[in-house]
Amino acid sequence: MPTPKKSLGQHWLFDSKSLGAICDAAEIAPNDELLEIGPGLGPLTVELTARAKHVTAIELDEQLARELPARIPAANLTVIHGDVLQFDLSQLPAGYKVVANVPYYVTSLIVRSLLESPTPPSRAVLLVQKEVAQRLAAKPGDMSILAVSAQFYAQVSLGAVVTADKFDPPPKVDSQVVIFDVRSKPLFADIDPKNFFRIVKAGFSEKRKTLRNSLSGGLGLPKDEVEIILKKAAIDPGARAETLSLEQWHALGLAWSGA
Repeated sequence: MPTPKKSLGQHWLFDSKSLGAICDAAEIAPNDELLEIGPGLGPLTVELTARAKHVTAIELDEQLARELPARIPAANLTVIHGDVLQFDLSQLPAGYKVVANVPYYVTSLIVRSLLESPTPPSRAVLLVQKEVAQRLAAKPGDMSILAVSAQFYAQVSLGAVVTADKFDPPPKVDSQVVIFDVRSKPLFADIDPKNFFRIVKAGFSEKRKTLRNSLSGGLGLPKDEVEIILKKAAIDPGARAETLSLEQWHALGLAWSGA
């Protein structure tokens, strides 16, 4: 068995219960087209090819990509050696799903790449670091730019926890399944996403400060102007970015763009 490469964040998961939980969260139908990211030795791939119409597996490790078709001689499997961040997702059929156990170090980039794509999946089920999964699904009070970004594009929910001892080699932390049901229509049709995210980034630019201060610095506006915008959006100028809901960011974006 190939030795896991630290540089690629490789941790093999063979636990059948955990693999089943990942697949169950994806609600795979017999006619589904799937994208798997980083199949490694293929234990999840076996489950996916048994349930779906077709699986496209993208593997960055050249040796593993070369050996996977022999390991799993399934007629409905296509293995591609490459980087998913460079992959053209428009090659996949409409309504495709993503199911993957992704390396911790690249989780945020993969989430952004999938959700911000012009041709996103209908659902993505990723096994990620538990702390990151919970950040992605956070509620107002614990929000971050990562949570706002993910929830802008998808409904985010949590699935099974997979403890570190289920992996070989065990990572230092536990993992958790996170489920993205991608929105078929924009959450807010009346605001340009660029304006929405500009105000979000400004709000989180100095996380420990109040919105009055962080927005003033992030947008380059006097504090009295920021207060007027916040009041127009019915938001307390003394509030902090992590306490705002997506609806409040939307109201704030509209108040700012119309200021």
